[in-house]
Order: sequence, then structure tokens, then C-alpha cells
Amino acid sequence: LTVLVLFATTWLALYLSKLVTRPIAALAEATQEISRGRLDYRVEVTAADEIGDLVGSFNRMAEELEISRRQIEASSHDLSAANVALEQRRRQIETILESIPTGVMSLDAGRKITHVNQALLRLFSTGEGEPSPSISVGSNLKDVFSADLVEDLEPLLRRADRMGNTTTQVEIGVRGTRLNVAVTVATLQKLGYVLVFEDLSDLLKAQKQAAWREVARRVAHEIKNPLTPIALSAERIRRHLRRGTPPDASSLQIVQSCAETIGTAVETLRNLVNEFSALARFPAAQPVPADINSIVEGTLAMFNGRLDGIHVQTFLSSDLPKVMADSEAIKRVLANIVDNAAEAMNGSLVREIQISTALLANREAVEISISDTGHGVTQELKERLFLPYFSTKKRGTGLGLAIVSRILEDHHGSIRVEENQPVGTRFVIELPLYPQEAASPAAQHA
Repeated sequence: LTVLVLFATTWLALYLSKLVTRPIAALAEATQEISRGRLDYRVEVTAADEIGDLVGSFNRMAEELEISRRQIEASSHDLSAANVALEQRRRQIETILESIPTGVMSLDAGRKITHVNQALLRLFSTGEGEPSPSISVGSNLKDVFSADLVEDLEPLLRRADRMGNTTTQVEIGVRGTRLNVAVTVATLQKLGYVLVFEDLSDLLKAQKQAAWREVARRVAHEIKNPLTPIALSAERIRRHLRRGTPPDASSLQIVQSCAETIGTAVETLRNLVNEFSALARFPAAQPVPADINSIVEGTLAMFNGRLDGIHVQTFLSSDLPKVMADSEAIKRVLANIVDNAAEAMNGSLVREIQISTALLANREAVEISISDTGHGVTQELKERLFLPYFSTKKRGTGLGLAIVSRILEDHHGSIRVEENQPVGTRFVIELPLYPQEAASPAAQHA
């Protein structure tokens, strides 16, 4: 009996130990398999109580690890595909940038060059196909361009920070010549800037050649017009003189009439020549700090008693900062536009001119607006309005607005034409602020 009890006890002890050791051994083996990367391995041994819970938890953990690995592999595949697509897109953009004829430069937030394309290197090349050695990645903007160009670019960079992007036209000295370049600056928020340089020299040259061909054609036509009555009047006088008879009252009247015709025609030619002289030999503007409201008031004083039947309204903003302006030249600009406005309202039921001034703090400029209630201008006319010898009036030489444009270019200002509401035309002039005033216009006009 003792032996039987001892045997049963031993067998029971071995059985109970296997209930613990087999799951533990299976878990140890499973741990080894999991560590080798076999996340699909599961513990198949059944167990009870806490050991069973441990086996179940282990299998769930292994399943979750397998699911996580599959998700990581899928994400890694998607990331690799996205990286490939980004690399292709980057190469495509670089190919486009290297192919376009427009110069492109990118800067980081510290104004250092991060990329330039070949067109920019060609634009600023020092010789026959030799790129500028100073334009390289990592160079500072001030080390690459001349002080004058950097001085022009600095306000553009500040304006781009405020407005997102901005465009202007500048003259750049390259290889001993002056190029007319359109510069566009776009901000990348805190990442830096993109600068686009487009050489407009050939386009402007072609436009000027076409404009002056039109000038030559129109001048020839305008000169022929007064020459015809001069020739006819001279011929009538010559016929009367050939008669050899003493001049009577009728003959004297004819001669007087012919002389007046010749005088009128000569005066027309003189006015034409004077207009061209003003355009060709116009004195360079000498901008100084000036009060734009005083200039506007001085211009209107020139029209005292000359704008009968026209209601003139002024809306001049008070406490405007000073602008850089040659007072007499800007008066000439404003007078020309006011005169054109008065002419455009002939026959209009409502004849009204409104002149206003305002500060454009985000552009570091002052805006002068002159609007009328005339017949307005079409889009085609807007594009040609400032060309030499183009006019919508029956009288005049068509040089007035060309001179206006010339004066504003000398002031680094601008002019544009818009439709006035509800009728008429609106001319908008922008003049740069005096630099000291431009430093903090918002603070001065809060």
C-alpha cells in the first residue's frame, strides 16, 4: 500500500509539473521564434489558470506585432513610393527650371542662395558664355549683386513679406550695358524667397521701334496736313503777283487770307516741333522730399477759371508722409491728366472730376487718383494710351501721356488706367515715399 501511495504521489507530481513546464517551455520557444522575426508563430499548448492567461496574452501580443509589422511594411512601401514620386517631381521641376529662358533664384531666410538655374547664370554672365563666378549656392545676396541692385531688391523682399509676392522693373548693369529686367519676388513664409528675373530688353526695344515707326508715320501725316494749305496759299499769292496789276481791295483781302492760312499752318508745325522737343529733350526729374497735397492744390490753381461747367472734388488725405517728387514735373503730369479728363467729358451730361490722395503703407507709396465721368477707355486703348503719338482726341499731338509716363519713370513711380464707376476713366499714380518716411508709415498713420 505504501508503494502504491508513493507511486501515485510521484505520478501526480510529475503530471502537475508538466502542466506548468510545458506552457513555459512553449512560451520560451515562441519567444525565440518571435525574436527571429516569425511574428506568425503562436503557442498551441493549452493551459489553465494564470498560465493559460499568459499564453493567451502572448498569442495576442504576437498577433498585434504581426499586424503592426504589416502596417509598417505598407507604410514603408507607401513612403518609398511617395519618395520616388517626390524625386521624380523634383527632377521634373529642375528640368523645367533649367529649360525656361527666365532666370530663377531661391534664397533661404538668411538671404543666402539655395538654387540658381542656367538662365540666371547666363543673364549675369561676365563674358561669352562664362557664368558669373560669384553666383553660387551658399553665397549671400549682397556678395552676388551690385550695391545698386541690392538696394532695389531689399524693398521688394520686404514688400513680399507683407503681400506674398511683388513685381517691379529695374535696370541692371551687365557686361557694360544696361538691361531692363522684370523682377518678381515671392515669399515662402519663413523658409525664404524665390526671385524671378525676366529680361525685357529685347521686348522693350521692339516695342519702342514699333512705337517710333508709328511716330514717324504720324509725324509725316501731320506735317503734310499744314503743308497743303501753305502750298495752296503760296500759289494763290503767286498768281496775283503775276498779273502785274496794282493791288485792289479784293487782291489785298485774298493775300491777307492766304497769309493768315500760312501763319496758322506754320503755328501748327511749330506746336508739333515743340511737343517733340519736349519729349526728346525733356529735362531729367530731380525728386526731393515734397508734400503731394500741396502739389495737387498747386496744379488745380493752374486751372482757375478754365474748368467752367465742370465740378471738381478733392479728397486729400491729411498728414500724408512726404514723397520723392520733382514738384514742377509732377504738376505737369497732373495738369496733363486733368486736361485730358476735361476734354473727355465734352458732351457728357455729368461733368465731374474727382482727385484723391491716400497712403499705401503696404507698398511704401502714396496714391493719387484722378477720375472723370467721360466716355471711358477700352482695353485696347489702355494698352496703347502711353505710346508716343497715340491720341484719342481730334486735336493734340498724342505726346502728352508719353511725357507723363516718362516723368513717372524718372520718379520710380507708376501710372495705370482703370474704369471709373459708374462711368468714365480713372488714372492712378503711385509715387514712392521719402525713405525716412517709408521706414515706419504704419506707425505714423496708425
